[in-house]
Amino acid sequence: MASRKTLLLMLAPAVIYFFIFAYLPMAGVVLAFKQFRYDLGIFNSPWVGFDNFRFFFLTGDAFRVTMNTLGYNTVFIIVNNILQIIVAILLAEIGKKWFRKISQTVLLLPYFLSWVVVGAIAYNLFSFEYGLINSLLRSLNLEPLDIYTTPEYWKYILVITSAWKTVGYGAVFYMAAIMNVDRESYDAAEIDGANIFQRIFHITLPAIRPTIIVLVLLSIGTIFRGDFGLFYQLVGGNGLLYQATDVIDTYTYRSLMVDNEIGMSAAIGFYQSVLCFVTILAANYLVRRVDKDNALF
Repeated sequence: MASRKTLLLMLAPAVIYFFIFAYLPMAGVVLAFKQFRYDLGIFNSPWVGFDNFRFFFLTGDAFRVTMNTLGYNTVFIIVNNILQIIVAILLAEIGKKWFRKISQTVLLLPYFLSWVVVGAIAYNLFSFEYGLINSLLRSLNLEPLDIYTTPEYWKYILVITSAWKTVGYGAVFYMAAIMNVDRESYDAAEIDGANIFQRIFHITLPAIRPTIIVLVLLSIGTIFRGDFGLFYQLVGGNGLLYQATDVIDTYTYRSLMVDNEIGMSAAIGFYQSVLCFVTILAANYLVRRVDKDNALF
């Protein structure tokens, strides 16, 4: 009994944290169904039903930002997880510990950079007048690229930037899973004549399969929640790029901070949360149908 009380006491800070910062704010979801007035407050503002949702969908922006969010996050999940697995396997196969540590440090460094810093780096690379890329093109007597007015470029820039910043951090989880694989399996396979690729495909990947499923499921749970820092700091308020780069999070931010549409921004946030909730339930259901032991719940 005493040990149980100790464990509950250790759990208490996390429970209190999530209760205060995750559950109590959920009361504010009523703003999605109200026309907010500062003089009346959240709970006394007049009800407007589904008018905030109706306006969001009638503007024609709902489908665009939803598809952008879904499309980018799907690509992020696929590309980033594949690269993370490849990097983790390469690091695990490196024999020299000093080289592995240096490689891990270099790969992890971008993750700790603020998106503000990454945005500044991007501007210094892509600026039409002073950017490094256009300076090189001019020095070669080639036409400069007007990247900040061409939406098509950003479909690739955002994917590459996301991978560059997060692959090192994500690879740590897969590295931990690989390090827990029984080394005797590798030794036995090597004695039987299996080459490195056969060991990877027949031992490493099957062994880390549960980790892959859990991490992908967690990523799918936020597939309708865009990385606000990535999109806002790289694109900012550049309306010329909204068609290709605007996601639900940046649209919600502009609704609140620029247009001062508190009710509609709350409605969009609620819509986004419902999409994420339904998605994780559907993904978990499919995993349970295929492999019950690796499902989240």
